Amino acid sequence: MAREGSSIDKTLAVLEALAEHHRVTDIAVATGVSKSTVHRILQSLVTWGFARPDGLGTYEPGPRILTLAGRVMHRFDPARQASGALLALREATGFTTHFAIRSVDEAVYVDKQEGRRPYQMPSRIGMSIALHTTAIGKAVLAELSDEEVLAICRRTGLAPRTPRTITSEEDLLTHLARVRALGYAVDDEENEPGIRCVGAAVFDHTGQVLGGISVSTLAMDMDMSGLETRASEVIAAARDVSAALGAAVPTIR
Repeated sequence: MAREGSSIDKTLAVLEALAEHHRVTDIAVATGVSKSTVHRILQSLVTWGFARPDGLGTYEPGPRILTLAGRVMHRFDPARQASGALLALREATGFTTHFAIRSVDEAVYVDKQEGRRPYQMPSRIGMSIALHTTAIGKAVLAELSDEEVLAICRRTGLAPRTPRTITSEEDLLTHLARVRALGYAVDDEENEPGIRCVGAAVFDHTGQVLGGISVSTLAMDMDMSGLETRASEVIAAARDVSAALGAAVPTIR
C-alpha cells in the first residue's frame, strides 16, 4: 500500500531511503511509495543534485546532500543542542546536570546547569575528567569494546582519585558489563569524596558515542539507591540529546 501523505512527505521518505537503498524497487518497498512515484521523485532529486544515477539503473545520494550537511555541521554546537534537555533534567531532579564530550582518553565538560540545592558542585565548563572515575566517563567506556577500554587503561594507568576509585582492569571490565546491562553508570564517591552521580551515554549522528550527561549531588543529600531511582530520567535525557544530535533511533538505548 502506498504511503499516505503529501508529495513532500513522499519526497522526504524517498530521500531518506536513498541512504540505504539504491534500486527503485527497494526504495518503493522501504517507503510504501509506488515505483512510478519513486522514479518521478528520483528524477527531481537528480535535477536538484540530491541524487545521482550510477548508469546501472540504480541511484546514489547526490553531492548536494554533502554540501548541506557540511554547512549544518560547521555550525553544529553539541552543547547548544543539549542545553534544553540538560535544563529539563535539572528542573525534574533538582540536581546539578552536566554534559561532557569525550576527548581521547578523558572527557571535557561543555555544559553545566547548577542544581537547586544550597550548594554548588566543584565542576566547571572546560574541566577535564577521567573516564574510569566518573559516571559520564564509565557510560562512555561501556560503549567501547573491551580491547578499546584496556588500551585506554594502559595509557592512563587508572589513577585513583578516592579510596573508592576502580583501579583494576578486571574490576573495571566487570563494572562496565553491568553498566551495559543497566544502560547507565554511577559514580559513588569515586571521583570526588562526598559526591555521587548517575550518567548515561550520548551518541552523535554517526552512531558513535560522543560523551554523556549526568546528574550530581552530595552523598549526604541522597544515598546511591535513591539517586539511582533517577536513572530513567537521565537515560531519557541522554536519548533526547542523542536524537537532537542526529543519532539514529536503533543506536539509542
